[in-house]
Amino acid sequence: MAPSPIAAAALVSAGVAAAAYAARALTGPGACTAWAVGVAVIAGAGWTGGAVLLAFFVPTSLVSRLAPRRGTPVLDTKGERRDPWQVLANGGAAAAGAVALAGTSAAVWLVTGALAVAAADTWATALGAGSAATARLLMVGRPVAVGTSGGMTPRGTLGALLGASVTALAALPVAGVQLFAAGTIIGFIGMLLDSWLGATVQGRFHCPACDRASEWARHQCGTRTLHRGGLPWLTNDWVNGLATTFGACAGCLAWRWWACC
Repeated sequence: MAPSPIAAAALVSAGVAAAAYAARALTGPGACTAWAVGVAVIAGAGWTGGAVLLAFFVPTSLVSRLAPRRGTPVLDTKGERRDPWQVLANGGAAAAGAVALAGTSAAVWLVTGALAVAAADTWATALGAGSAATARLLMVGRPVAVGTSGGMTPRGTLGALLGASVTALAALPVAGVQLFAAGTIIGFIGMLLDSWLGATVQGRFHCPACDRASEWARHQCGTRTLHRGGLPWLTNDWVNGLATTFGACAGCLAWRWWACC
């Protein structure tokens, strides 16, 4: 007897999460969280949603690892292995929305919108890190070091478009060119929102021991940092989560617009 759709989704998600853990793309808890996200997305948005999730995760993991970087990181990032909070920031909105709209065509649009934003942001960060151009804060214009939260470069901006389009492309065979176009646009706008939040309201800290900027209340050296601006509780994970939630909502609105046309 063929396995139920939920059982099949659980098996496939387990295989992908295990492979990602073995490839050191996810921490152990991150892999468990990714498994739950995968089950929710496939159960709610079908195999098309699963294809979009795979089109987000595999290329972004490769780009994050293989993209060239210049100099040392400006901020104390978490590293290449995604933890549960990063997984939820990128895929939580897609998973929750897919479950809420399970079995409807809107679920695929929601998943594509949310994950296109996550992909655009990841590609922009990874490719922008290797840019020789000066990074500037969105809508502020102030030049900052490459790698600063909210900083944008032409190379990173192009990377955002590529990341969003690669993710949205996975839904093209089923949902058509409308979703591909909507996903690419939503992903790019979501990346701009993420950059604006990072430049204006995300918490900014400074480590007095290392004399370096930080995104966290405690630096990776163990020293408690000094709050220098933004909302202290608004971490990069929260910013990413807000941006992908925007992408999910925008995907639903785009689906409604196309359905009424």
